[in-house]
Amino acid sequence: MSTLRTPAGRRNVALVAGGVAALLALTGCTSDPAAEPSGADWELSTETPAPSGDIDSYSWVSYAEPYSLDYAYAFDYADNQVLANVCESLLRLNPDYTLSPGLAESYEQTSPTTWVYTLRDGVTFHDGTPLTAADAVASMSRHLDPAVGSSWYSVYQNVASIEQTGDLEVTVTTTIPDSQFNQGMGGSAGVIESAATLAEKGADYGNSSGLVNCTGPFELTAWKSGESVTLTRYDDYWDEELAAKSGEVEFVFMGDSTARVNALKSGDVDGGWMLPVDGIAQLRETSGDVYFGLSTAVSSLIVSNLEGPLGDVRVRKALLMALDREGILEAAAKGYGEVTNALTTESVWGASSDATRDDAFGGLEDYPYDVEAAKALVEEAGATGEKIVIKTAPIGNDFAVISQATVAAAQSIGLEAEIETVTPSAYTALFSDPTAREGVDLFYTVWYLSSPDPLEMYGVLRTGEFSNYGGWSNPEYDAIANEAVGISDPDERGQKSAELQKIANEELPWLPLFTGPTSLYLGERITGVAPSINYLYYPWAATIGAR
Repeated sequence: MSTLRTPAGRRNVALVAGGVAALLALTGCTSDPAAEPSGADWELSTETPAPSGDIDSYSWVSYAEPYSLDYAYAFDYADNQVLANVCESLLRLNPDYTLSPGLAESYEQTSPTTWVYTLRDGVTFHDGTPLTAADAVASMSRHLDPAVGSSWYSVYQNVASIEQTGDLEVTVTTTIPDSQFNQGMGGSAGVIESAATLAEKGADYGNSSGLVNCTGPFELTAWKSGESVTLTRYDDYWDEELAAKSGEVEFVFMGDSTARVNALKSGDVDGGWMLPVDGIAQLRETSGDVYFGLSTAVSSLIVSNLEGPLGDVRVRKALLMALDREGILEAAAKGYGEVTNALTTESVWGASSDATRDDAFGGLEDYPYDVEAAKALVEEAGATGEKIVIKTAPIGNDFAVISQATVAAAQSIGLEAEIETVTPSAYTALFSDPTAREGVDLFYTVWYLSSPDPLEMYGVLRTGEFSNYGGWSNPEYDAIANEAVGISDPDERGQKSAELQKIANEELPWLPLFTGPTSLYLGERITGVAPSINYLYYPWAATIGAR
């Protein structure tokens, strides 16, 4: 899941009349395909060339400083792209978004409500102490502690007990059959830290003072607040196939997208994820390489207030129909992606059969761009003249484009609309603090899934779920979702998720806009990493070596 996953006032009416052309001009884009390269010629890659050998060090740019490197709070891109190389989970999320053994060499569901994890022998933390089942129990139990307030509590919501049942064995018992628990063990929810370190560091654990002590191929050795994080190769790492090919990696924080592009172009930093779309054409002209890979993220508008005009599904449908999503894709993402009517990508349906996947995406309502029909729906709902508020932040070009386009669309169908702009940190609070959402009707997200299961997304929209930000409720939907959680067979579970996808498509608790690939830049010095969104939970930095 993701928050990005990243003067207030009503937009000028001229934007409504100008439509997409005005929006393109406003955001510095162009509607003339000959004037500037768009994303029309991009293609997905699954790998980059293998390294020629090891490298002493390389640098990496991040759009933001991590909020925390405590795995219990690592909930976003900036946090997890660092943490994935330092701390490891019970299971490993691979570049193709499948799960395999991680710190647990094996795992078994011994009853509908029991999971048993057998830890690897010979694994050590970065301070040299051995990994034990006691460490796993302590690490996992933190998610159940209200005093911790874990961002990953939802994975543990059905857990009754976590017990050490052998020197290297942990048994988890759930109150109901819960297929989603084990799926979550490949992400931050499954990270194992030293119990002694957790006790010693206390409130300083995972911050720039306390750091962390985990088992990954890199050790976190320095965190200069506001500047950088430094990782150093851990020579006693247990997995020889993923031993780090670099002695050191420095993550440099650059909030300004132009500065990030310039740093990559000049070689001041060697690589980066989540490339600013405005700079991709420039980066493709350098001696480095741009890659596009698997993603599980969908760019959507979250409906956060169902007490206002958007409480009527006709108004939600009208707003989506008034959004020229093809034009928005070009303006916000330079065409790198495609418009979607679903809240999931096909990449998380890999465990389902082709027939199930086809059913999930086939026959969804398309919501074509039709302002007149949308305006009629608003009039039918009696919502003409009512006001909506869209909250945004100066995080990226897509945030600006989508907030402006949404206001324009709303005004074009007879609604009043206003943008409220806040700082990026205040925007992040929308995803965790209900008071931050007061008076807000819509906000934008690039929401990724942390497990290879579409039910992760649709579980979010059940009544009462923490991330069901608008409080949308549908008893039929809840019943199907609750049934799906207890189904262990992935294809049978996928069939239920397909039903949920269709209901979400009909009722639009969130408004899906478009999907886009994971973007990656590798400078002329480095290569070796798979371009996949699994970089949030997999030790990707260890695979990078000399070109």
